Amino acid sequence: MGACLGVCSLLSCVSCLCGPASCLLCGCCPSARNSTVSRLLFTFFLFLCTLVSIIMIIPGVEKELHKLPGFCEGSGSVLGVQVHADCSGFLGHKAVYRMGFAAASFFFLFAVIMVCVRSSKDPRAAVQNGFWLLKFMVLVGLTVGAFYIPDGSFTSVWFYFGVVGSFLFILIQLILLIDFAHSWSQLWLRNAGEGSAKGWYAALCAVTFIFYAASIAAIALLYVYYTKPQGCTEGKVLISINLILCVIVSAMSILPKIQDAQPHSGLLQASLITLYTIFITWSALANVPNQDCNPTLLLRNSTGSAEAAQPLTTWWDAPSIVGLVIFILCTLFISIRSSDHAQVNKMMLTEESGAGASAGDAAAAESGVHRAYDNEQDGVTYSYSFFHLCLLLAALYIMMTLTNWYRPDESLRVLSSPWTAVWVKICSSWAGLLLYAWTLVAPLVLPDRDFS
Repeated sequence: MGACLGVCSLLSCVSCLCGPASCLLCGCCPSARNSTVSRLLFTFFLFLCTLVSIIMIIPGVEKELHKLPGFCEGSGSVLGVQVHADCSGFLGHKAVYRMGFAAASFFFLFAVIMVCVRSSKDPRAAVQNGFWLLKFMVLVGLTVGAFYIPDGSFTSVWFYFGVVGSFLFILIQLILLIDFAHSWSQLWLRNAGEGSAKGWYAALCAVTFIFYAASIAAIALLYVYYTKPQGCTEGKVLISINLILCVIVSAMSILPKIQDAQPHSGLLQASLITLYTIFITWSALANVPNQDCNPTLLLRNSTGSAEAAQPLTTWWDAPSIVGLVIFILCTLFISIRSSDHAQVNKMMLTEESGAGASAGDAAAAESGVHRAYDNEQDGVTYSYSFFHLCLLLAALYIMMTLTNWYRPDESLRVLSSPWTAVWVKICSSWAGLLLYAWTLVAPLVLPDRDFS
């Protein structure tokens, strides 16, 4: 009897995995919108691919696998069966590129399938919001297939796909950061107007001071470690240009005319944009292919060991770690919320409000059942295709971040840091500053449009 009940319970779980997202909420979870749960689950798939990539690139993993009998070629036999699997083939930078290809292919497939889905009444919406076990199997199948792609020029070509996708994802990060900075400033200024003004203004000034102090300290460190009195002209020029641009946008944010057009603009947003710009500059300088001007430059082979004569104390540089944290925050930001500003929602093709959502909220509150409810019967709350394109770009960005933006050679033995990575990051920082400057001057240039 107990066995029968266990089998029935297992079958119900399997059917739930093949069904809609509402099945996946447990009793301790709060009620949630179907659109939010689906986005979180797709993001979980991306994070799972990222975790596997991190494991594959950690130095020493291959050595540990060789200790397992019958797992890798040369590690011994199990029950007289000799294994002929070359573990180096699915580890290191080569493996990260293939995981990135599998994840990007997975999200590209769904981006194509979900084109022009208008509401949950479309049959394709059921595929978006359900069949999670089948989706996982598709992802696993793509991952296995990616490792059967012949080496040849695949990795070298896929590097440039990663560069373009990473550039676009950095731009998405900047849009989200600018939106977050404006929302943060508006919230604190609104609280200052409703409550203890001195306390909120003091907090506003303190955070702004911390951001600018961190930026100034970072700029000083960049001059110390990435430039020299003689030479390293490129580093000096890039740091100086971004420093001047950050000063310009900070001054623009407090100009009287801009303050009249946008009372909520101020130094808090400018300080946050400045700090992020300095981070992008640091990340770019960490890819300068000159050992004299870049003390963090690492020359690696495809399995992560050093080709340089001096011993390496790290396998992954600090800019990549910070980039990974920002990647996680941005993907979660895309998954769980929409913007407070209509212009950003229009740009990101998201809108988390509407009659369908309100009715779903009320129904969930009345029933008391913890479940994911359908809030898209009257219309989708986000563009399915655009969301998958964002995750596709995120997969390419994390692929480049985990490999330090290093380019493999044709033999897949040596990876070098190209100037391409430097200029992509620098250009993205300039694009971000230009975008922020546009948010400041747009109400003055186009007075007839609503930028509230």
